[in-house]
Amino acid sequence: MYGREESISEKTRAQYKKDVDVLVKYIPWFDKIQGKSVQSIYDGEKDFKVIQIPVYDSNLLSFVKEADKTALITKNYPYVYTRLRIKTAEDELKAVNSAHLKDIETLKGILSKYILMGKSKASVWREGVENGVLSAIVKRLKYLFYNTNVE
Repeated sequence: MYGREESISEKTRAQYKKDVDVLVKYIPWFDKIQGKSVQSIYDGEKDFKVIQIPVYDSNLLSFVKEADKTALITKNYPYVYTRLRIKTAEDELKAVNSAHLKDIETLKGILSKYILMGKSKASVWREGVENGVLSAIVKRLKYLFYNTNVE
């Protein structure tokens, strides 16, 4: 049994290591932006007011674009929320912080919710940064993939 679990963790590491490497480079940005807004509102120039348009931090948009290209994004993310009965950002953080390498589907599901839902409702990206879930996912992935004695 133990040999099989070790094989699964090695296989998981091999499968997702490159994708995790892409996201890990955003950890310093997540740390720097913590407590700050990643969205501003553009409403035109001085005398020319137009409809208000949200403008997002370029690093956030870059993170979303790169995350969307990885194998860590799954369209089946609602299943994770149903299976684990996740309702709030607090529930998401608990699931992320207790995840092990064998729970990669949980991390993928939560990350996918923010990336994919954000495509149709961009405020989801802002919420993911402000509530710390996106940062927690990337940091947990780094912990799981860069520490070889972690399962």
